[in-house]
Amino acid sequence: MPTVAKKKPLVIVTRTLPSAIETRLMELFDTRLNAEDKPLTAAELIDAVKTADVLVPTVTDRIDSRVLSQAGPRLKLIASFGTGVDHIDLDTARQRGIIVTNTPGVLTEDTADMSMALVLATARRMGAGERLVRAGKWTGWSPTAMLGGRLLGKRMGIVGMGRIGQALARRARGFGLSIHYHNRKRVHPDIESELEATYWESLDQMLARMDIVSVNCPHTPATFHLLSARRLKLMKPTAIIVNTARGEVIDENAMVRMLRAGELAGAGLDVYEHEPQVNPKLLELDSVVLLPHMGSATLEGRIEMGEKVLINIKTFADGHKPPDRVLATMF
Repeated sequence: MPTVAKKKPLVIVTRTLPSAIETRLMELFDTRLNAEDKPLTAAELIDAVKTADVLVPTVTDRIDSRVLSQAGPRLKLIASFGTGVDHIDLDTARQRGIIVTNTPGVLTEDTADMSMALVLATARRMGAGERLVRAGKWTGWSPTAMLGGRLLGKRMGIVGMGRIGQALARRARGFGLSIHYHNRKRVHPDIESELEATYWESLDQMLARMDIVSVNCPHTPATFHLLSARRLKLMKPTAIIVNTARGEVIDENAMVRMLRAGELAGAGLDVYEHEPQVNPKLLELDSVVLLPHMGSATLEGRIEMGEKVLINIKTFADGHKPPDRVLATMF
């Protein structure tokens, strides 16, 4: 008897991905791409989940209970293109028997690079200096102009000592920074020893003593406004804060008030609480460096993310458990 070809799963992709990844998706699956690269509306997302076997969203897509409640019986996998999953209602997905996968690990080095770059740029006032030159207002070198702070000998407090936090710590040690961290649970003693890292069970106590604070934890219900107005007030007025994780981890309005009042020395931000909107008061501050959520934006990283998406979908389509299933989102 002739072999009946197995039907390819219908895969709907919500944004434009690297060309090599889109080509492979087309080869392997019945794939619908987003050629215009415009974020889908809620109505368009609902249409997608009604018909797809597999949805490939990104962090710009809010896959909440309203969207998932409309999912058709065919939708059994959400293969997210990215590490964070705070844009997906995991409880509703679980209740409806939908597997959620992400792309962990591939963005570690790129995001750690950007975190360290923001530490340097903020401490040494690179943003303000670059704007001065571009505006044609630079009048020449001066002994007291554009003074920033030296990194050597300063203390860095890392909030979230996962893969990215540890990769940042390795970089920071090369600049002579003393490494401190707060995490949901203490890391292995061998990692602490390698990084010469000091663990603080109390986030409050750590924040009060740091010169630099870097946010590297995921956004979950437990970490929403983890750096609250009260906690930000604990920081030294000479301290700087850097965030390449998620904007919701910091009470952004409280941080802006403190920056304007000189109660914080500076901030380096790649993420914002209400992306893509940026608090207009941040734009007025010379003490901040603002980037457009580009911490993981390397070609190599994006391709590796896509390859993980491909593996997750192919494994699922072959009847096996995808390797990057999201089981929990705890800090």
